[in-house]
Amino acid sequence: MSVSSTAVFISRIRGLPVLDASGDQVGRVRDVVIQLRTQGRAPRVKGLVVELFARRRIFVPMPRVHAVDASQVAIEGQVDTRRFSKRDAETLVIDELFDRTISRPENRRAAIYDVSMRPTRAREWEVADVALRELPANGRFRLGQRGRTAIVRWSEIPNLVLTTQQVTDHLVAQMADMKPADMARELHDMAPERRAEVVEQLDDEQLADALEELPEDEQVALLTALDNERAADVLEEMNPDDAADLIKELPAEMAEDLLQRMEPDDAADVRGLLIYADLTAGGMMTPEPVVLSPDATVAEALARVRDEELTPALASMVFICRPPLDTPTGRFLGIVHTQRLLREPPSVMVSGMLDDDLEPLHPHSALAEVSRYFATYNLVVAPVVNSENQLVGAVAVDDLVDHMLPEDWRGNQMDGEDDEPHSSEVSRG
Repeated sequence: MSVSSTAVFISRIRGLPVLDASGDQVGRVRDVVIQLRTQGRAPRVKGLVVELFARRRIFVPMPRVHAVDASQVAIEGQVDTRRFSKRDAETLVIDELFDRTISRPENRRAAIYDVSMRPTRAREWEVADVALRELPANGRFRLGQRGRTAIVRWSEIPNLVLTTQQVTDHLVAQMADMKPADMARELHDMAPERRAEVVEQLDDEQLADALEELPEDEQVALLTALDNERAADVLEEMNPDDAADLIKELPAEMAEDLLQRMEPDDAADVRGLLIYADLTAGGMMTPEPVVLSPDATVAEALARVRDEELTPALASMVFICRPPLDTPTGRFLGIVHTQRLLREPPSVMVSGMLDDDLEPLHPHSALAEVSRYFATYNLVVAPVVNSENQLVGAVAVDDLVDHMLPEDWRGNQMDGEDDEPHSSEVSRG
């Protein structure tokens, strides 16, 4: 990265041309997006707001910034031309910090007139210093008077230092944009008191998503710290197979109490999975794959797999069964790959493209058998059928991998992140 380790004042890059990898100008720098961070860490510089020639403003993440000098900013990679929209946890330096008035020692007041940023690690930047101009007591300068200036550390500016409540609010706002694994890493890294405050403010679905990505012992500790009514609500939002795995780790009395508090349908799905050993197809499967009757059309099938709640693995295949269509279903007939659905007219019935040669897994199929099955057929999801030829669920490849890795793999992943960007520093999108 061809930038010096010295700080760059943001006023000096305002309006600079932004050049792509071929040397063509794509626009000009209009602002810098920063994100306040916790634990006394300097605000992170997330990226630049670049104004295109059509006067549309877009966001360019800092990892795309290849070089900054006195005459231009060079970027690399593709430019996302969607219109820039500021998120709740972000601050625009020029629009929101420049000219802001702050209080200084001895009842003096000053205005921010510049902010510097500096590179830290490869392609990461953070706020370094803030330039201040002292204001006169009456708020007005005499002719020719400009006021004394000073450059101070970012930590001396109240607006850049989070208070205890602001830290919690800020973390919750950040998590709204995070992937579940990143949310889990944030919770893993928090002090117990902070974690309890954040968990209290997260909605049940967010907490369930993060819980599924935590190490098993932390899942148990977090769930048992909740009151039982909320714990049951969170379990309802989890995937049934993940909820079943977690309930197995709870004291029997608590597990039964939570199952009693859950909605009957959700509890029934979980109870149905508790009868299987962990390292079997039944112990790994979800009871909620996409199931259709043979007279369903391609249009209906595609509408089902478009559901944003489905994982990519579950959306890759539909299972064709006789009614009832809830697991355990009527007689299992076969499968249809989503890729095949995309090649057929919308009005065609799925029964006409059935793949009935694929031998399904059985609930008691062992882990080694399941893994060989996936490798043999190059699948990302597989049907699980009982002795009555009823579909009871489907094993997705991500659940298979979870069970093939060492038991403490999530904990090791959380603890081995020193060389990776902090999870709250995930790039936009």
